Amino acid sequence: MKVSQAAQATAGLGLTQIVGWGTTFLMPSVLGRHIQHDLGLPSEVVYGGITVMFGVGAIFSPRVGRLLDRTGARAVMAVGSVLYALSLAALTLSQGMITYLLCWAAMGVASTLALNTPSSIALAQIAGTRARQAIAVLAIIGGFASTVFWPVSEALELLFGWRGVVLIYAAIHLTICAPVHLLMLPGRPMVGTHAPAGAPAQVPPSAHTERIFLLLSISFACGAFIFTGFIVHAIGVLRGLGHDPATALLLATLIGPAQVAVRVFELAFGHRYTITSSTLFSSAVLPFGLGLALLAGGNFAVALVCIMAYGIANGMKAVLRATLPLALFGRAQFGTYLGRLALPQGIVSAAAPPVLAAVMASYGAEGVLAVTFVVATVALIATILLVRVSGTVR
Repeated sequence: MKVSQAAQATAGLGLTQIVGWGTTFLMPSVLGRHIQHDLGLPSEVVYGGITVMFGVGAIFSPRVGRLLDRTGARAVMAVGSVLYALSLAALTLSQGMITYLLCWAAMGVASTLALNTPSSIALAQIAGTRARQAIAVLAIIGGFASTVFWPVSEALELLFGWRGVVLIYAAIHLTICAPVHLLMLPGRPMVGTHAPAGAPAQVPPSAHTERIFLLLSISFACGAFIFTGFIVHAIGVLRGLGHDPATALLLATLIGPAQVAVRVFELAFGHRYTITSSTLFSSAVLPFGLGLALLAGGNFAVALVCIMAYGIANGMKAVLRATLPLALFGRAQFGTYLGRLALPQGIVSAAAPPVLAAVMASYGAEGVLAVTFVVATVALIATILLVRVSGTVR
């Protein structure tokens, strides 16, 4: 496909990713207190919708990945947008815990069809050799979801209430995201990205490939646990280390700029170094920052290093979650492998916030840092072993 067409698809997917993250994962941050008051639900249930979404999405990810390899992304992602619209519309009618969580479960299926993993698979099928750059651009664009939707949600809630806001978001998925997926994505995978007619649906993986997959899965799952869990408790951890509320908030707000900055750096200079180098760096910087904070996190400079390390590692992982499997396994079965990798990542993403909340309640900020440091170290060890097994990849 021509570069201009790949750029068009990247821009379109960037828009739908901002909408997808902003209207689901980020939505309770602004509307949660209004939902809690209106439905009479405890905050754990209101925010538990996100956990349900991740958990349900993880279950369906392997099957959807294989489907994307066979059919391409256009129809799958368009259906996902329609399901998002129906789920959000149903959410406006919910009256209690069961209907509320069922709507989030439906959003979990929709996210598997139209959010992060399918968009990366789509770009791998469309952009070809430029997939690394296209995925980096998509990660940069997606990083602005909170910047766009937090103030928009706040303003719209004052005018329409939380149910009106969610209904507007349902309409956006139906009238904007679904047409973008239908018009900007090819109907089937590009030539060379899927097996010829009559070929087996999958090539049986070798023991070497499965070893690579296992190590990659461990590394990514550990990273997902930290990136999903720590961000929810970042301000609380910083306050627990002795920083005043204003300082803790200031430090936490630097996570976003660090993520975007490293993604821009990857886009501009990523072609000059191997994906292996990026992977090792992002895996090493995280335990380094967490370890320093565990030793002396009450010091402002040390806390700043920890936050920047977290932001850099998270920003890089958002790109590497797609580009590293693409480099290791190729495009032919990229969707299958990415779907399989999404299963453990989704499960730990669903579990991380409540697990770290329990650790925070029992052992404080130091306990959260200790747990995340150990998990980050396991990820680093798995990454080092992965590089030794797979060798250098570009």
